[in-house]
Amino acid sequence: MTPANACRPIPTLLFAFALTSLALAGAGCAVNPVSRRPEVVLVSAAQEREIGREEAEKVEAQMGLVSDARPEAYVQQIGRRLAEHSPRQDVEYSFQVVDAPEPNAFALPGGYVYVSRGLLALVNSEDELAGTIGHEIGHVAARHHVQRLTLATPFAILLGLPAAIVGTISKTLGAVVAIPGQLTGGLVLAGHSRKQEREADRIGMELAASAGWDPGALSSFLYTLEREDQLVHGETRGTDFFASHPAMPERVDDTAELARTMEWTPSKPIAANRRALLDRLEGILVGPNPAEGVFVEDDFLHPELDFILSFPPEWKTQNQPQYLIAIPPEGEGRTAIVLSLAEEGDDPVEAARADRLDEGALQKLERIEINGLPAARVVTEKQGSSFDLTWIAHGKRVYRIASVSPASEFARHRDTFLGVARSFRPLRAEDRKRIREDRLRLRPGRKGESLEAFLERTGGTWTPEQTAIANGLGDDARLDSGQLLKVPISQRYTAESR
Repeated sequence: MTPANACRPIPTLLFAFALTSLALAGAGCAVNPVSRRPEVVLVSAAQEREIGREEAEKVEAQMGLVSDARPEAYVQQIGRRLAEHSPRQDVEYSFQVVDAPEPNAFALPGGYVYVSRGLLALVNSEDELAGTIGHEIGHVAARHHVQRLTLATPFAILLGLPAAIVGTISKTLGAVVAIPGQLTGGLVLAGHSRKQEREADRIGMELAASAGWDPGALSSFLYTLEREDQLVHGETRGTDFFASHPAMPERVDDTAELARTMEWTPSKPIAANRRALLDRLEGILVGPNPAEGVFVEDDFLHPELDFILSFPPEWKTQNQPQYLIAIPPEGEGRTAIVLSLAEEGDDPVEAARADRLDEGALQKLERIEINGLPAARVVTEKQGSSFDLTWIAHGKRVYRIASVSPASEFARHRDTFLGVARSFRPLRAEDRKRIREDRLRLRPGRKGESLEAFLERTGGTWTPEQTAIANGLGDDARLDSGQLLKVPISQRYTAESR
């Protein structure tokens, strides 16, 4: 969750609807900048740039941008050099680093290109990063977003919790409970076709070669991403490179083969050597950002908003800027607890009324107190679903805890719903001491040292397998004396460390 003053509102306009409305007015024929062939397009270049601008605002609001100027400037320098060679020059390219722990890179219509801090942590050469950024420029240059317009279906991204049912209690709550079914940038981050991916690979490699970087580095980085994906396979994680870019082993082989056919002349790199590259990456946050709230065992602690909330063991949880959601371990699709910001203020009853509860629910609403904080609560039922709704005022904000389950299951979850709401309280000094963060650091190896011994000596929080992947090494690697490795080191989180 994000502090209200960070201006990260719940999105109210889906990308698909924006595209659809513009499509009706913008259909026409244009020459594709890459293929140089005529193609039917449903939005003009100006409309495409406007869509991109609106979606870029949402990305910044929903995902956030990394505040560290060093990696951001580095990405922008590489991006600008690549963009000079793009076959499409009617857009103004921009390059940003999003505050996401998963390895991810994506582009928006109109030239907005993003890489995540999670992806930067895996980079081992400037050529690899150039190939990745070039790939995303390729999607923009070839107008792949516009080509996907005809496949847009806004209803596909509304699947999830029973928002329609919740909406019969309150339209506002219906929107809140719909959040888990809405991916950031929904269709923006949806998968491209295999043909589009291959085309973006080719364009990105051509851009890299033209700008003086090794085009074959894209293949090596795809292999790194493939190894990382295999390592975490089966674990829950957010949107990442593999969710928006179909990853296939043959892609690694195809890009390697294509690179062998390309001629290129090395240019002066932006980072003079690997040490200079690593210096630009040192200090990057690895893993969850405590400023957005963090889980410590079964407790969710938010240092900026100053509260703690406890969940039952083994419940599946996900923290996003607009909400925090928890579902039972058995994964019941219609049972969940959603925490979100209701509104600014200090009156939970007024916040409940602002949520436009129906008259029946309002009549049941009662004022209560939770850990010394003013609160309001109502339990109600509608169309076969039961709701335990609590509003809690703290720090000039009112938080909403919306718990929902099928009516037939509510008795089983009643105590859990109530227990979670009652666990909400301000942080204590001992709570804050539990909040830690991992920062990427450079540590030298010792001659013949194994990765296990290296991690034990340095206190790195990655596993040996993660360390090998992030540093481009084999799992059984033995280090050389002074060999620099990237490794996350845990430290206590403070507001100054942001």
